[in-house]
Amino acid sequence: MEAGPRDTAPSTEHGTADHGGPEPDGGALSPDGPDETPDGVADGPAPAEMYGDEVEVELRPQRRLRIWQLAPIVCLAALGSLMFAFPLAFDFGDSGAVIAMLGLLICSCAAGWGMMAARRVGYIWPGLPQRGSERRADWRTILVYALAVAAVVVLAVWRVARLRG
Repeated sequence: MEAGPRDTAPSTEHGTADHGGPEPDGGALSPDGPDETPDGVADGPAPAEMYGDEVEVELRPQRRLRIWQLAPIVCLAALGSLMFAFPLAFDFGDSGAVIAMLGLLICSCAAGWGMMAARRVGYIWPGLPQRGSERRADWRTILVYALAVAAVVVLAVWRVARLRG
C-alpha cells in the first residue's frame, strides 16, 4: 500500500538518516547556508558597489491643488460674486444689471477654471467615473448636474430681469 498525503502513522517521530561516515566538508551547514563561499564563486556585488550615488525621486507626486492654482480661482470667484451681489442688493440704476451679469460671468468662469484644475489633479464630481477609466458616466447623474446648473442660471437671469424692470 502506498503512503498518501493523508496517511497517518502511529509514530510522529521523524527519523534522520545516518550513513555512518564523516560529514562532508567537515561540518554541518548553518540554517541559512554555508558560512564560507569557495574561492572563485561570486556572490553578487559588494555593498559599496550596490549603494553608490542615490537619488530619491518621487514616483507618485501628491495630488493636491497648490496655492498658486487656488489663489486666482478664489480671487476671481470673490470678485465676480461681489459684482453680481452688490448691484442686485443696492440699486445702481440702469448699469446695475450689466455689472451683475458681468459678475455672474466672471464667477462662472472662475467656477469652471476651478473644476478644470480639480479634474487635472484627479478630483471628480460625485457619481462620475475617474479620468482614464473605461466606465461611462451615468446619464441620470449628468442630468442632475445639468438641471442644477440650469436652475442657478434661470434664477440669476430672472433676478437681473426683475432688477431692470
